[in-house]
Amino acid sequence: MKKLMSLLLALMLVLGLAACGAPDTSQPENSTAPVSDESTPSENPPAPAAPETITITSLNGSREPAELEVPYDPQRIAILDMACLDILDALGVGDRVVGSASTSLDYLQSYVTDANISNLGTIKEADLEAVMACEPDVIFIGGRLSKSYDALSEIAPVVYLATDSSLGVVESVRKNAGTIASMFGLEDQVEALMGGFDSRIETLKAFAEGRNAIVGLCTSGGFNVLGNDGRCSIIGMEIGFENVGVDASIDTSTHGNEASFEFIVEKNPEYIFVMDRDAAIATEGAQLAQEIVENELVMGTDAYQNGHIVYLAHPAVWYTAEGGVTALDLMLEDLESTLLP
Repeated sequence: MKKLMSLLLALMLVLGLAACGAPDTSQPENSTAPVSDESTPSENPPAPAAPETITITSLNGSREPAELEVPYDPQRIAILDMACLDILDALGVGDRVVGSASTSLDYLQSYVTDANISNLGTIKEADLEAVMACEPDVIFIGGRLSKSYDALSEIAPVVYLATDSSLGVVESVRKNAGTIASMFGLEDQVEALMGGFDSRIETLKAFAEGRNAIVGLCTSGGFNVLGNDGRCSIIGMEIGFENVGVDASIDTSTHGNEASFEFIVEKNPEYIFVMDRDAAIATEGAQLAQEIVENELVMGTDAYQNGHIVYLAHPAVWYTAEGGVTALDLMLEDLESTLLP
């Protein structure tokens, strides 16, 4: 009996040792699954790095289209053109302006009164030393400073944009806004800025159909007629009044062609549109446009008799800022408020 018990105890001891030596294949409750050595490709690859420069098309000192390399997303901007400042402001990058020409335009006054923005002279005569001192990455100019293009280019790339009367003011604004927006990667904002302009033009165009007009500016006590090749061309080109004031072969793009009031009587237009240049540039002691235009001769025309002499309410916009987004809005407003019911 003792021998049998000894054998049973020995057998139990062997079985216990075998169980202790068996490997544990169970998975702990909080164990972490093994990580694969193979990396998973990212679902959203990183965006490509922004370029340091881009190439745009603007005008050169000879007023010809030319390719120009400019910094991409410039941080320091010098402004010597109010239409370009208008567009930059509308795009929300006006805080990059470190220097600006003076202007009387109320919607751009914050750029003139801000003590942190240097005064760079006027849109007609730049202070080159002030421009250099503000260390711009890029400079914007308009046609009045084309003669200074080369000198300014010694400081920084010069973007020179203008309205093209053959293209039309609205399309020129759209094109120039697109050019400026591309410098900041903001191209997708342009159509929103231009929203509504085309339909407003169409409404005015429907009114102007079959009607004629003389378009002119008052300056130094006289009246100069304007054609469809420059200032106020939107009235004849896009809105569609037949401009009977000047021969198409005469260059009237700058200040028009001086006309006698007998000429106006001879043409006897249905409408007369008047831009007061003296008011636009705040000429001291100048006669008001109404005093010049509404003389005894003009009072005999159909335009006067029917109350169709239109004095453009924002002459400084028409004369110094044509080509800006806000400027275009105000120009159309001047026409809508007097022509449309």
